[in-house]
Amino acid sequence: MDFLNYAFMQRALLAAVLVGITAPAVGIYLVQRRQALMGDGIGHVAMTGVGLGFLLSTSPVWMATAVSVLGAVLMELIRWYGKTRGDIALAMLFYGGMAGGVMFINLAPTGSNANLTTYLFGSLSTVSQSDVVSICLLAAFVVLVTLGLRRQLFAVSQDEEFARVTGLPVRALNLLTAVTAAVTVTVAMRVVGLLLVSALMVVPVAAAQQLSRSFTATLVIAVAIGVTVTVSGTITSYYQDVPPGATIVLLTIAAFVALTALATPLARRRARAAAAAHPAGDPAECTIPATRGAGDKIGV
Repeated sequence: MDFLNYAFMQRALLAAVLVGITAPAVGIYLVQRRQALMGDGIGHVAMTGVGLGFLLSTSPVWMATAVSVLGAVLMELIRWYGKTRGDIALAMLFYGGMAGGVMFINLAPTGSNANLTTYLFGSLSTVSQSDVVSICLLAAFVVLVTLGLRRQLFAVSQDEEFARVTGLPVRALNLLTAVTAAVTVTVAMRVVGLLLVSALMVVPVAAAQQLSRSFTATLVIAVAIGVTVTVSGTITSYYQDVPPGATIVLLTIAAFVALTALATPLARRRARAAAAAHPAGDPAECTIPATRGAGDKIGV
């Protein structure tokens, strides 16, 4: 536990815990909306914000937040109105964000490609006190939105038409989800990196779904996995001198593989128990099929 004696590791661990909470909390809605790669696209756009931060001598975290939020709103607008050419517009937005980040950071008097690399793949030693304050404030916003509006966001993520019929402001909630995802990307970029944050938003949720189909249980398990892998990856990177972002993502994938291997025999055991409880020769019980609703894909 000697790593706790260093201030930079204390800051890195605090940031890792917050990332482990916020990334799966947003990711569960993106997975249900089938927008698993949205975080990756926002990460590309956020690179322009990082470059502008160095160019204008302001905080790269807050500038990246502003640019990524703008990019997320544009992505939602393109999704609504883009129609057949929406994918081309999104591609230009993503790659333009990457190119803008590289250009701006090289034009900055104190910027260099080495500075950009720390934001692309994460870095423990560069998490400053001001970064921790920014991450805490942004993480608090993400938690308030994802937990406070979980029922509304869940309904919209499952079935937009059903949510619209019930009177929910679907477009406003979609925009809020996109903005929250953008904020989460900037929360995670100092620990995991902009190019790897999408994995931490998606893979813990996919791993949790191997064990549970309930929304609440899936969210709790996904957050537990997220915190475990981010803290473990941060500590491992300290002792082994390996990149924290890559270590965290590899640990996340390993957790998914392990839980998948564990879930398969459990599912077979449940199936055999169900078959034994209802032998094939027994007359089938007449039941009325349940009406399909917003909770069919995953239990609330």
